[in-house]
Amino acid sequence: MTGLHWGILATGGIAHAFTSDLRTAGLDVTAVGSRRIDSARAFAEQYDIAHAHGSYEELVADPDVDIVYIATPHPGHLENALLALDNGKHVLVEKPFTLNAAEAAAIRDKAAEKGLLAMEAMWTRYLPHMVRIREILAAGTLGEIRVVSADHTQKISTDPAHRLNDLALGGGALLDLGIYPISFAIDVLGLPERITALARLSDAGSDAEVATSFVHAGGALSTSVSSSRGAGMNVAQIVGTEARIEIDRVWYTPTSFRVVSPDGVVIEEFTSEVSGRGMQFQAQAAERFVAGADSHDILSIDETVAIMGVLDEVRRQIGVVYPGER
Repeated sequence: MTGLHWGILATGGIAHAFTSDLRTAGLDVTAVGSRRIDSARAFAEQYDIAHAHGSYEELVADPDVDIVYIATPHPGHLENALLALDNGKHVLVEKPFTLNAAEAAAIRDKAAEKGLLAMEAMWTRYLPHMVRIREILAAGTLGEIRVVSADHTQKISTDPAHRLNDLALGGGALLDLGIYPISFAIDVLGLPERITALARLSDAGSDAEVATSFVHAGGALSTSVSSSRGAGMNVAQIVGTEARIEIDRVWYTPTSFRVVSPDGVVIEEFTSEVSGRGMQFQAQAAERFVAGADSHDILSIDETVAIMGVLDEVRRQIGVVYPGER
């Protein structure tokens, strides 16, 4: 580890989960910033953080902060990340990285200009079971990959004012839920060459359910279903000509999987043993990159921008536009 000093920008639920995991892993959380000083102070007291700031500007100006975790709602990611980068701070930006590919590219380009790290907090990619799955794929155990499928379905409030239903906040199943299986499919198969998407929209115009079907290099297929209106199994599988991987629920969190031959013989079983939620692994990866690790193969910033482009095309097909994009 590099001993980076972390700053937490915003104090909502995801900031609590992330900071708790950083503390579990023994990483250094130095400061927190909120638009309300009382919220920052309460957060700082809960996690034993030295500095509490009553604005994001104060947080990113704190000389004791090296890297900032951006935990605001989606529409704030661009502004907040650019603010931190302009103040010389590396950034780990909660997924989805931005609202669209143009915003993602702006953060990428600013980070390159400043010589700083900008990284998407797609924490699932860094979990131990996903690391092992990549090793199995690289070894060719599954043969030719033919199909990847994964779902992310949850029962969430139907209140139009809820963040997940409010288009002004980037609401909808796609950016909050669908990004997980879509990023997973791209991790395994690469970017899609053809994209097909269908959706059912809520009364507020946000996407309540989204189904995607992608064709990848060599004709491999991936499918996903995401919903904010009902909770399903949330499992995933990778099907190859020589074996398949079955990932148990909830596949995008620390869980177990099996490698199974076509005749049903279990070749390998893996069970995650993780303290906390598992968000610390992405933070540890960010610290390694800042320290000079020469590989961002798990999720490069260019791939993040490209994934946002895929989500842009899905939204184009299902007819979802966020305010200000027209």
